Amino acid sequence: MAHLAAPGAVPLAHRVPDLGALELLLAVALGSLGRAARELGISQPAASGRIRAMERLLGVALVDRSPRGSRLTDAGALVTDWAGRVVEAAEAFDAGAQALRGRRDSRLRVAASMTIAEYLLPGWLVALRRARPDTAVSLRAGNSAAVAERLLAHEADLGFVEGTAAPEGLDSAVIGHDRLLVVAAPGHPWARRRGPIDPAELAGTALILREPGSGTRQVLDAGLAPYGGVAEPLLELASTTALKAAAVSGAGPCVLSELAVGEELAAHRLVRVPVEGIRLRRDLRAVWPVGIRPVGPARDLLSLTRGVPD
Repeated sequence: MAHLAAPGAVPLAHRVPDLGALELLLAVALGSLGRAARELGISQPAASGRIRAMERLLGVALVDRSPRGSRLTDAGALVTDWAGRVVEAAEAFDAGAQALRGRRDSRLRVAASMTIAEYLLPGWLVALRRARPDTAVSLRAGNSAAVAERLLAHEADLGFVEGTAAPEGLDSAVIGHDRLLVVAAPGHPWARRRGPIDPAELAGTALILREPGSGTRQVLDAGLAPYGGVAEPLLELASTTALKAAAVSGAGPCVLSELAVGEELAAHRLVRVPVEGIRLRRDLRAVWPVGIRPVGPARDLLSLTRGVPD
């Protein structure tokens, strides 16, 4: 049961010596003040000053000082006995805290949107594995809305999303930026046109799109809202791989992350379609529940993400 100080009383922390002072007193009990100072890596004057400060705090003399050396007074011997119990309890507290940190650090649950999960997280997790080989990492990929749900349900320790803003209830740090590209198969009419398309034409065309709730769809919806919004999708798919496969097959134009289509563009399986008059740029964010700052492996993974190029 906790013991609370009476109203107006001086708090316990201001009436009891700190652990460093108690450890010094225990060391003095095993030898001399000079030896205790050497063992604790401080000067003898500093050790004497700490003992005097403890005596003033307690209101009793703890050490007799003489030309022949120093020894504990009767009160000092009694206080030393009490100090041993306090230090022993503190060591047990520290061991328990270390065990809790060890259990926390033994696993890391990550939730990430599809683009980040497929194209960025593998490299970060390899680097984290080198730094923390004993941490087991699980990754669940989904759209940005699903990532937010897992974090708010405490089913993940750290999340990654892309979009225009952090989901409600989550704190975030921008770790990079990404662009959305309009792409089509080489045989599509858009791939052969000489000039760019405009936002109104993009808005009025049936596209192959990600599902609502994804960061890609969120950015596209926001960008085309002034032009009447996105037309009824030609196809609505839940994975980047499926979108690329549909676009490569010639089913229709598609809007995808620049991170996701580099290989297809280089191999000319897809062609980038220039668009003018609209900015389809989005933030990449690390996210976590409000007020719960990432610690342990989650903090280490967050530090590894700061190299994402703009």
